[in-house]
Amino acid sequence: MKYYLAPMEGLTDSVYRTLHHQYFGGVDRYYSPFFSPTEVHRLTARELRELDPDHNPASFVPQLLCKNADDFLWMAGEIAARGYGEVNLNLGCPSGTVTAKKKGAGMLADTDALEVFLDRVYAACPIDISIKTRIGYQDVQELPELLEIFNRYPVKELTVHARTGKEMYRGMPHLDAYEYVTRHTSLPLCYNGNVSTRADALYIGERFPQTRAIMIGRGLLANPALLSEVPVTRTLIRDFHKALFERYSATLGGEHATVGRMKEIWLLMSGMFVQDKKYIKRMQQCKTASELNSAALAMICELPLRQAKEFDARSDTLQ
Repeated sequence: MKYYLAPMEGLTDSVYRTLHHQYFGGVDRYYSPFFSPTEVHRLTARELRELDPDHNPASFVPQLLCKNADDFLWMAGEIAARGYGEVNLNLGCPSGTVTAKKKGAGMLADTDALEVFLDRVYAACPIDISIKTRIGYQDVQELPELLEIFNRYPVKELTVHARTGKEMYRGMPHLDAYEYVTRHTSLPLCYNGNVSTRADALYIGERFPQTRAIMIGRGLLANPALLSEVPVTRTLIRDFHKALFERYSATLGGEHATVGRMKEIWLLMSGMFVQDKKYIKRMQQCKTASELNSAALAMICELPLRQAKEFDARSDTLQ
């Protein structure tokens, strides 16, 4: 089984990807939060940095959120020029601001337009195209038609988030719908949705042996060592925190932005410790770098680390 770090906007950027790979590892592939090319056909300074192979693990795949085939193909060309052999098409983002523009999961609502787009990009793209999708936009009943469409193309890998676009991240994933996918396609499959522990990942692999990869998002940010084979110590976590803080201080352009980003990471990464609400509250209230570092060190030094067996237990987030 292969394991992937899911793209999470504002969290899994090149800094996080590179340092996670350096300190924890265990991830076979890292995906970028989506790039959204426009008709301007010019890369921003941020996009140049995020796509730079020197700023990413070798196992990095850029993701595109795009409904215009010409824009997609231009950006895919830029990605290919930097030595990458694959681009991931985002048909899964459920955000209202995205779907209102008929992008992300919103593209699933118009299958005619989706087919026209896929015809164009698969005919002309210079590198492989993988797809990350939902099981429908409004309803699970849309899945058979969508899967029939995907089956017509040489999809490098189909990652299926087992919820509809309208469901966002609410409720349980539809594992019965994912089972339908496994029975009605020969495309390489990756499962995504509510994998929080090692036992969850093993369950998916055992129940759906056709699955060759599992993509994990919040579960891996809550415990960066989820897939790691290195011993997890307070020193390791402290060093990871210090490296993140220093790199963000150098790249985000100010204390406020650095503190905001680190707070987001820590409010997830606090899952590595036995929870204590007062430590979480202290982290939430941080406004300065000094306060942030003090709150992080307090967690690292004072809270008990969760035992490995707690991360090995099956969670209640899958049916």
